[in-house]
Amino acid sequence: MESLFRCPVCGAPLDRGDRAYRCPAGHSYDIAREGYTYLLPPNQKHSAAPGDDRDMAAARRDFLSKGYYDLLLNTLCCQILSLSGESPVIWDVGCGEGFYTSGIFRTLAAAGKSPRMAGTDISKPILRSAAKREKGIAWAVASSFHLPAADGAADILLDCFSPLALEEFRRVLRPGGHFLYVVPGPDHLWELKQVLYDRPYPNEEKETPYEGFAYQSIVPVEGTITLPCQADIRALFQMTPYYWKTPKTGAKRLADLESLTTRISFRIHIFQKL
Repeated sequence: MESLFRCPVCGAPLDRGDRAYRCPAGHSYDIAREGYTYLLPPNQKHSAAPGDDRDMAAARRDFLSKGYYDLLLNTLCCQILSLSGESPVIWDVGCGEGFYTSGIFRTLAAAGKSPRMAGTDISKPILRSAAKREKGIAWAVASSFHLPAADGAADILLDCFSPLALEEFRRVLRPGGHFLYVVPGPDHLWELKQVLYDRPYPNEEKETPYEGFAYQSIVPVEGTITLPCQADIRALFQMTPYYWKTPKTGAKRLADLESLTTRISFRIHIFQKL
């Protein structure tokens, strides 16, 4: 059965078998028991184990599974549902542990649609976690800058907190297709940042046009979450960039908290390919 994926070596379509993906040229890619495949050639790796490690993958899975970011997921589902035809092809680029990918897939299926979805991330540990969430999605370890996808293959492309690979996004999206780019809002995790830093500052908010795309809208998502225990606080901390650049004094203050209430703030930038 022909899949959404293309061979990272020769670019030919990959057929999915029971245990491997294969292209007409004979290149073969095993399917792990969790359900994902590895489509990241050595020349596209910048380290021996790129992307989030096992601990970060576990932190993301544990935190998101408790519903703290359901407000963002539900907003994404509403937006993508309104943009989708009956059988949309959707790519989640930098999908992480698959929380948003799986939620969107199930929402579309529940609405009577027949989505074909692919989730890709450069981290093998995090893809292993993603593939356990939903067997109806095609999962692959792959670079956002070298997507294993055909030209014009996607109706919708989602980038949620991942690096922008605009040249690839233009290539993979069909004309008229939509690109959703999720970034933190100005006050995202403000109370967390007040604990970590002596002089926190808000995230920059801007509207940036990109060549080949037309702005459709910017959808704000605002809310408040309460983390009732240190385990959840630490899980949130581990899945943010602050984990790598916080002074020890700030990390110590956070570790001493028994609970934390903080704002969450996101912006969904929606573009249409020209």
